[in-house]
Amino acid sequence: MPDDSGFSGYYTEGINVFQNARRQAFVQELMGLMRGQSSELLSFDDIKARLRLREESYKGLQNVPIEKIVGSVGRYRDFTSTFLPRGSTSRDRWSRVYAQVSSLEGTPPVELYQVGDAYFVRDGNHRVSVARQLGSKTIEAHVTELPTSIKIEPGMSLKDLDKAGSYAAFLEETGLETTRPHHQSLELSEASRYGDMLGHIYLHKSVLEHKNGKPVTIEEAAADWYDNVFRPAVTLIRKYEILEHMPERTEADLFLWLVDHLRDVREEVGEKAESRTFSDAVVDFLSERHIPVPKDLLMENDDSVILTKTQVMEAVKSGKAREAHNDEDMTAD
Repeated sequence: MPDDSGFSGYYTEGINVFQNARRQAFVQELMGLMRGQSSELLSFDDIKARLRLREESYKGLQNVPIEKIVGSVGRYRDFTSTFLPRGSTSRDRWSRVYAQVSSLEGTPPVELYQVGDAYFVRDGNHRVSVARQLGSKTIEAHVTELPTSIKIEPGMSLKDLDKAGSYAAFLEETGLETTRPHHQSLELSEASRYGDMLGHIYLHKSVLEHKNGKPVTIEEAAADWYDNVFRPAVTLIRKYEILEHMPERTEADLFLWLVDHLRDVREEVGEKAESRTFSDAVVDFLSERHIPVPKDLLMENDDSVILTKTQVMEAVKSGKAREAHNDEDMTAD
């Protein structure tokens, strides 16, 4: 320890502050257990894997709001979600950092990863912890961004992160981030429904192959589906401000409702059911909820057509026949 009396005084003060912070950490962990909520920081490696993050870009030296720092690369178990020191944190090291921050000696900038609107500590966990205890609002940091189109922000629960991971997996499988980099949000309220959305795209792929008589990649099918099925529906949803009547849902949620509704109608009435377009489905949506239907909507002339059961079955049969033919060719070779 340096001989400087000022530093020594701050070090002693740091020990007392550390002990108090440890008591606060115990209370926070206890309350988290009672509420069934995690009090740990988020693991950067876990988030990186969930969201399929690969690219990095250095953004320079910045003053980052401390409240937006939500996780750590390797020491997420050493601090609580508010960076209070837990039992595994070194009292001596924490107190030394406290003395350095409080004295004229100071500390170097921390290093952070940025994902969306949240930050993760790459180097400097103790400095962030001390800064929070001292009431600092920001901290100087070298920031490296891992870009993502998925909304990540402080305060997200593990359930929210699971949903974000499912969305990332959906975007990766469909390739929409590459083929349609400026795509409208396809985020769903329920992670389990991404399988349903993906199912619609694979059916669209089968129909395109049946129509064109040649194989279509999932990326090509997803791009065509986005342009000719999803985006027209979203345009209609926005035009008539339908989400005002279901604020807890997303545009993609409503899209799936419209598609499912039209197919349900066909199953009940038959292939010649009158409701064939998205505008018809939107009218049904409003009518079922006793919401006035705009006159312009009744006159809407959209050309969106949801695949009928017959079209789907023909496409599936065609796909199976093509696969069988390919297998025969391979056997012959």
